[in-house]
Amino acid sequence: MERSVEDELAIRNLVARYCHAIAERDDKAWADTWAEDGEWHVLGQEVRGREAVLAHYLKLVATAKWVVQVATDGAIEVTGDSATGRWQIQETIQTQDGRAALNVGRYRDRYRRGADGVWRFARREFRTSYFGAPDLSAESRPPEGWRK
Repeated sequence: MERSVEDELAIRNLVARYCHAIAERDDKAWADTWAEDGEWHVLGQEVRGREAVLAHYLKLVATAKWVVQVATDGAIEVTGDSATGRWQIQETIQTQDGRAALNVGRYRDRYRRGADGVWRFARREFRTSYFGAPDLSAESRPPEGWRK
């Protein structure tokens, strides 16, 4: 049991490091949260391999002056050296031209403990529920299971 709690805390720290690296624009730290063969499924695109994931991330953040991502409500299941997780996220964004945007969605993750003992993302899939003006005036895509 102790190992599972330690592993869960390490994975929560991984997600926190990911969010902080975004806010601090520490691209090297952000890339280090990924396994060498990690997969990122974001905005309808699939990217594989740490270097390709980083290149795609740099394209996405190039349109922003700054981004702050907050991950909440993490649910994690650990099985040995692998784990799965689900997170709700909210991003506050200021674009290069000064506009504000809000991005709300969910991550579905797979994690792997590396040979160095560090947990990293083996796979992240992001599904947007809302992207648009902070006043929530844009069209939303409620999570599966929500009643209209």
